[in-house]
Amino acid sequence: MTRTVCSVAADLAQNVERAVVGPARVRTATGNAWEAVLADRARASQRDEARRHLATLAATRR
Repeated sequence: MTRTVCSVAADLAQNVERAVVGPARVRTATGNAWEAVLADRARASQRDEARRHLATLAATRR
């Protein structure tokens, strides 16, 4: 019975999400993974930019 209740609750939650955000915007594991990749790339870009700025500051102080 517990599995049935969990299954029904999961289906209900999925149907509610589709109704609220629309079928095109439903979050998926693939979408979540891609968002994580993009976030990692953005953080790496920010780190590189900060390193460049720090290197420029260090070079001008010498």
